[in-house]
Amino acid sequence: MTISDFLDRAELGFAASPGIVDEPNQPAPPVPVSTYGRLGDRVRAWQAGFDALGIGEGERVAVVSHNSARLLELLFAVPMSGRICVPINFRLKPDEIDYMVQQSGASVLLVDPELDDALSGVKARHRFVLGEQSDHELMRYGVEPRPWSNPDEDATATINYTSGTTARPKGVQLTHRNIWVNGLTFGLHTRAWERDVYLHTLPMFHCNGWGMPFVMAGLGAKQVVLRKVDGAEILRRVDEHGVTLMCGAPAVWNAVLDAAADWRGPVPGRDRVRVVCAGAPPPTRTIQRMDEELGWEFTQIYGLTETSPLLTYNRAQPADASLPAEERARKLSRAGIPALGVKIGIADSGEVLARSNVVLDGYWEKPQETAAALEGGWFHTGDGGALDPADGHLTISDRKKDVIITGGENVSSIEVEDVIFGHPAVAEVAVIGVPHPKWGETIKALVVLAEGASADEADIIAHCKARIAGYKSPTTVEFRPVIPRTATGKIQKFKLREPYWNGRTREVN
Repeated sequence: MTISDFLDRAELGFAASPGIVDEPNQPAPPVPVSTYGRLGDRVRAWQAGFDALGIGEGERVAVVSHNSARLLELLFAVPMSGRICVPINFRLKPDEIDYMVQQSGASVLLVDPELDDALSGVKARHRFVLGEQSDHELMRYGVEPRPWSNPDEDATATINYTSGTTARPKGVQLTHRNIWVNGLTFGLHTRAWERDVYLHTLPMFHCNGWGMPFVMAGLGAKQVVLRKVDGAEILRRVDEHGVTLMCGAPAVWNAVLDAAADWRGPVPGRDRVRVVCAGAPPPTRTIQRMDEELGWEFTQIYGLTETSPLLTYNRAQPADASLPAEERARKLSRAGIPALGVKIGIADSGEVLARSNVVLDGYWEKPQETAAALEGGWFHTGDGGALDPADGHLTISDRKKDVIITGGENVSSIEVEDVIFGHPAVAEVAVIGVPHPKWGETIKALVVLAEGASADEADIIAHCKARIAGYKSPTTVEFRPVIPRTATGKIQKFKLREPYWNGRTREVN
């Protein structure tokens, strides 16, 4: 089980089929539309270039890039030759990127031209700018690359750095077997097939695009690259290319919903497009709007970088068709049932545990952290959750440390967020616990209002108290122009809490 299997099948069965449609609007010359045969040629040209540099098996090749055909090619080229690919979040600051390049020990650094100046201080033994320089100075066409001397499914294929809920991110070692199994189960649960057209709305650096570049290639499906998320542009690509499948965080689908309000004519893709959502639990209202306003099928998944990432999936069942729209949407907001080959457990502490062939091999050069994460033969997710005894569905209650304990009662911030998001004036919300002299902690809501809408603190609190227990309702509401998120759509609550807990030795009270 190695990554080569996916491209080998693509070249054998779909050599003349459209493979990769690169982003047309980028600072580098776009790669011409590639068939899967042409993709194979370019992958071998990358590998021959690494051979010429003397980059050996097991050495790391770091890539800092927006979505592009070249990044997708490198996700194949590097590990297929026994080397290790290190895709890095391009939105990080230079010192954060430098830490990852140095910690991984990367011999080669490949940088998007838009990032070249900002990352001028980030060094590796070999450094290239993606585009004209890498095409002319690194890639070697017509040269047969040396084969991987001993293909091994348990070899590390990629090192993917976590999005940072701690001071220093950890490098997640994913093996060829991890990626192979994830790709196949993802394809199964999304009902992927040869006639799909996949749009890369998800950052490819994030857990290797969730494995979709691999399974789509193995099926010979057309892949369309989107460099930057824009709701109107997503609708245009769906219309132009006949897109049928996309993945992304809730923020992506909110952008599409906003753009659809101004779209002239029928929204493209109705009854054709399937979307996969993860990165944060989506509000019920978002899921319902996807169905009613777009006519796109919604699937919720749950996973982590450390699990390649798929652990659970949740898609509407035939029996749900008769339910009211809001109830169907509410059921889809759960993480879902374990994917094929995944076992989910709940620790006595409420932490979600996982066992599967998709669980990481370890954290790069961090044996103590690896041992802690895999203690007892289970991967410890750090998320709190529960399994529904009636249907086996997993519900994520929160990051364990984000559970708010107020007056001795545990409150899930996600539950409160979902209620607040139901207010028609609310566009975004994050709920955190802040210190309180009487209750220990109290609930604060950080709210972004929808454009042109108005609401005050009393409105939001009254809306909550009418729908959930009083102790779950926020005691204060702070209105903000924006709530910062990571590139994968996650809200880093530890950063939102920092100003309120500053100067304290603990972040619980």
